[in-house]
Amino acid sequence: MNKYEIKAIILSSAVLAIFFFAILYNLFARKIDVPACIPYDAAFQQSAVKKTDDKHYEVYVIAKMWTFDPAEIVVDPGSTVDFYLSSADVVHGFDIENTSVNMMAVPGAINKVTVQFNDYGTYRIVCHEYCGAGHHNMMGKVMVMPTN
Repeated sequence: MNKYEIKAIILSSAVLAIFFFAILYNLFARKIDVPACIPYDAAFQQSAVKKTDDKHYEVYVIAKMWTFDPAEIVVDPGSTVDFYLSSADVVHGFDIENTSVNMMAVPGAINKVTVQFNDYGTYRIVCHEYCGAGHHNMMGKVMVMPTN
């Protein structure tokens, strides 16, 4: 092996190690996890925002051309929110800005992710998977403010 091959192997190994540690960092330090997939049930065919206690919500979101239902979600600051996501028609994306929420809405499947909203403000929801002619208008928002 010549010196260029050795340098290429060392560089490739270093890049691989960096990517591996980046995954571990996101998993443990930033607590970013893969969304859970839940068996499909007829109960998930209706959108809803349910406050289960003072600091916990369950939000059932249905993505459909070209909207999220519900389009506006209001939660208290410091609340933990379980998002249950499904699609009524085609594949959609579901990305909440400034959070780790990034899911795909697939017809016949339910995805679940949990996120905590500590800061006041409005968090935009966008569809990041092309879903047709009105894709660019497919938006929603999570508003973090006192609900009393």
